[in-house]
Amino acid sequence: MKLHFRLPWASVRDRTSMPEEKALHPRPGTALALIAGEGEARWTGRNYAALAREGFMKNPVAHRCVRLVSEAAASIGFLAYQAAVEREAHPALALLARPNGAMTGADFLETLYGQLLLSGNSYVEAVEIGAGRAELHLLRPDRVSVVTGADGWPLAYDYRAGTKARRIALDGLLHLKLFHPLDDHEGFAPLAAAQVALDLHNAAGRWNKALLDNSARPSGALVYQPKEGGNLSADQYQRLKVELDEGYSGPMRAGRPLLLEGGLDWKSMGLSPKDMDFVEAKNGAARDIALAFGVPPMLLGIPGDNTYANYQEANRAFYRLTVLPLVTRTGASLSVFLGDLTGEALRLVPDLDTVAGLSVERDALWARVGAAAFLTEEEKREAVGY
Repeated sequence: MKLHFRLPWASVRDRTSMPEEKALHPRPGTALALIAGEGEARWTGRNYAALAREGFMKNPVAHRCVRLVSEAAASIGFLAYQAAVEREAHPALALLARPNGAMTGADFLETLYGQLLLSGNSYVEAVEIGAGRAELHLLRPDRVSVVTGADGWPLAYDYRAGTKARRIALDGLLHLKLFHPLDDHEGFAPLAAAQVALDLHNAAGRWNKALLDNSARPSGALVYQPKEGGNLSADQYQRLKVELDEGYSGPMRAGRPLLLEGGLDWKSMGLSPKDMDFVEAKNGAARDIALAFGVPPMLLGIPGDNTYANYQEANRAFYRLTVLPLVTRTGASLSVFLGDLTGEALRLVPDLDTVAGLSVERDALWARVGAAAFLTEEEKREAVGY
């Protein structure tokens, strides 16, 4: 007779054929759990706290993507226009340069974009500090909820921090959100679309760590096959489980040789990383995470991506397809909000001359316009955005 500690993908027929008194229920993280495997797949939640914890705080690819997009977007300044006239000293520009006493303009915008990428929502509150002055403060997305009326339209916002709560009027808060196909009032986080890839990438790291803690030994089965036949008694079976738990589980016991009595044999049942195409699966998950954020994998050093001919081309596509659309839509929302706050008509436009990633395009445009002899100096200035 053979006694197998089977992996969870064993057939239902095999599992039901095992004696009831020898059913195995390993504790997570023990040697028996490594032998028998974990149960069903567990997925990260799609709320702000879960995505921030499992993505930004634990996953290097998601962390770098958020930092790359938010820092690149925050480095692009805004130009203020009233009608077609540029205003270099508009009050809104001064407010964005120093939104509050604790943050600079770059800090404020980087946090705003980061919250938008991790939750799909970002909330900016305007706080009056007297004498016609105001400050801008960012509210953490998981602490804000939309208050709706009987007709489904938003009436106000509730902000909760700990046990304290307060209600904010609609005109006192700017709600930036990304498109959500199933929610009228909340945005959809890009990282939520890559939830499966995020969990796969994190699980690959945990699997690597567990394998190293186990002295890089794969899981397997203990086979009982004495020459005279027969089964282990209930006491022998229980003693074997206890010895495996206490003697061969945990990183401090990694690599300890398994002492087997007569009739017991160890059969390796684990799949090798090569069999699982482990490295490529992890890189594929990393590419999916980068794709959700709109970051070319080449910029992250992920192998196997040949979409762009070189780094410069990938960087230019990153700014054109990801950063500039994000900055443009944010500038449009801030234009309305800050225009109402300052009492002056306002249109905020990204200052493309400050974008280092588009310098090649800018040089080509200036050379092409400069060589156009049929244009006047004023027309050339207008053609390049001045």
